[in-house]
Amino acid sequence: MATMEQCMTALKGILGDLAANPAAEGLDRSLSCRIPDLGQIVRGRLARGTVHELRAEPEDQSLEKADIRLTMTSDDLVALTDGQLSFGPAWATGRIKLEAGLRDLLRLRKMI
Repeated sequence: MATMEQCMTALKGILGDLAANPAAEGLDRSLSCRIPDLGQIVRGRLARGTVHELRAEPEDQSLEKADIRLTMTSDDLVALTDGQLSFGPAWATGRIKLEAGLRDLLRLRKMI
């Protein structure tokens, strides 16, 4: 199991790349990544070509629902950033869960 510090570093990398993608221009959405094996949810905001306000909070204290929601284990998150896991196959097999509105999903498809 990866540490929360490793997960935060991995998320900053993934989300930074996502935010820098030209398809993300003008996008202003709340984000969350639920990491069930650590009992944490990492929240942030994708806006103005970068990720803002990235913070972790206990899963059981989280009430608000983000516009774009990811769920994956800590090991899968780190493997995704290390290049050992590809997003498409991991999503197709259920290792990574992505929830968002249809419009956001279509836009994310261009960015991932």
